[in-house]
Amino acid sequence: MSTLYRDTGVVLRVQKLGEADRIVTLLTRRHGKIRAVAKGVRRTRSRWGARLEPFNHVDVQCYTGRSLDVITQCQTLDAFGTGVVSDYSRYTAGCAMLETADRLVSEEGGGETLRVYLLLVGAVRALVGRERDASLILDAFLLRAMSHAGWAPAITECAKCASPGPHRAFSVAGGGAVCEVCRPPGSVLPGPAVFALLDALLHGDWEVADAAEAPTRRDTSGLVAAHLQWHLERQLRSLPFVERRGDPTTAAAPGATPIV
Repeated sequence: MSTLYRDTGVVLRVQKLGEADRIVTLLTRRHGKIRAVAKGVRRTRSRWGARLEPFNHVDVQCYTGRSLDVITQCQTLDAFGTGVVSDYSRYTAGCAMLETADRLVSEEGGGETLRVYLLLVGAVRALVGRERDASLILDAFLLRAMSHAGWAPAITECAKCASPGPHRAFSVAGGGAVCEVCRPPGSVLPGPAVFALLDALLHGDWEVADAAEAPTRRDTSGLVAAHLQWHLERQLRSLPFVERRGDPTTAAAPGATPIV
């Protein structure tokens, strides 16, 4: 039997279905990630098709179907899309956030779903607010999302033996910062400023994060991206398009000196 329900959510992606419909994937507050059909929204006379676009924060009413739910009503809570798509750096950073949320949260939901939903709403709102660099907002989102998933990199202690830092080496496969005894082959030497920025982004110390220099930001972004994609076991399609502001001669990822 079909059940009618209502929830708030962020539109993660859309895809065409037939001649006039769309399949909309949303990350919702109470029902986790859902895929639902929005009928007729691609017609030019549709009254609410524009509301179901990526980035938008919406209130939807749906009823359950056999394979896909069906959206019957939609109201806009925050039209984030209009504030993101006009700026390339913010648009690409936002796309990486949506794709990450889509990968991290299963359709069955779980304890991490609400936390990731709240984190995503806050991050997209910060992008629209334009008060901070888009790449910093993205890296803070990725680090905190990985923390909710149990994948946060070790920063202030060794990922292997838990000895207190600061440590010089970072190993993506090893789980983050590693001491001289535990460091595996292929570790990198990011520099103290990179570790400081990683810790600031994870814990919301924006005074330290905003003061970071461009090369430090680029090196940090490379480590965050590598760490995320190692745990996802696949590359995010949107990450290579993210605009990183800094010295173009600086390596983007992992952005540090290899240890032989």
